[in-house]
Amino acid sequence: MNEVIARALALASESFVTASGPGGQNVNKVASAVQLRVNIYQLRLTPEVFHRLKGLAGSRLNGRGEIMIDARRHRTQEANRADARERLAELITEALVEPKTRAKSRVNRVGKVQRLAGKKVRSTVKANRGKVDW
Repeated sequence: MNEVIARALALASESFVTASGPGGQNVNKVASAVQLRVNIYQLRLTPEVFHRLKGLAGSRLNGRGEIMIDARRHRTQEANRADARERLAELITEALVEPKTRAKSRVNRVGKVQRLAGKKVRSTVKANRGKVDW
């Protein structure tokens, strides 16, 4: 599990852009926001994990198969860089977790009879509504 995250962080490319938000005039001068890009085809994931990652990435996944994470929460470049890497690791960790399969519930004979009787009562109530024919 950790090897996939390590591989993703090694393959990630970072670019720094000017950010909006806190920082005053410093925001206009310093490129503190980080754009982290990782190509999911290069991660060598199993098909199940690959499809889960695609679903989790949503709009962060572009047409070239790159997940783009934009981090601009903090004032410093290093803090934004760490935030972007952490968010990528969380995304991949969540994709690696296999969802539990839902166990089909079993209803016994008495439960089935009660359910059908309730449906019958409800249908007669609804059938008795409407115009009254004098």
